[in-house]
Amino acid sequence: MSTIEFNQMLVKNADFLKPFAITLTRDSEAAKDLFQETLYRALANKDKYNVGTNIKAWLYTIMRNIFINNYRRKVKQNVIFDATPNDFLINQSQAVTLNGAEGNLQLKDIQGAIHNLPEIFRNPFLLYFDGFKYHEIAEMLDEPLGTIKSRIHFARKLLKTQINRF
Repeated sequence: MSTIEFNQMLVKNADFLKPFAITLTRDSEAAKDLFQETLYRALANKDKYNVGTNIKAWLYTIMRNIFINNYRRKVKQNVIFDATPNDFLINQSQAVTLNGAEGNLQLKDIQGAIHNLPEIFRNPFLLYFDGFKYHEIAEMLDEPLGTIKSRIHFARKLLKTQINRF
């Protein structure tokens, strides 16, 4: 498909995206930004479009993914806006002092609870806790993937019941 044909098809189907953008964002300015970003990404990735597939669905998917990624980014930022002139209120949480001794006691209790787990649950859980993926643990322990996932799940459940008092 030539660039001109793709651009014509994109322009013809772009109007269907505007109501979808407003539905997602519930804000006309944010919807305009989302619409523009979607068209930009569609043009930038036109080589990934398969001729004959539903272009509306392809564009909706691009828009939805952009919206979801932007939402996740905003949640991670967790920015606090304060319009008051009292700047000291913004940094009030920084004055909290942590009790390191209490934290160390809790850590010892948690480690004890982990080591009190039955070995069948403890080994997969510790490997997972060390950063190994499920499939890597399954290969190491020569067990089926579902068994490993199940054992890690039950280890977490047991730990929650033992450490629930914190």
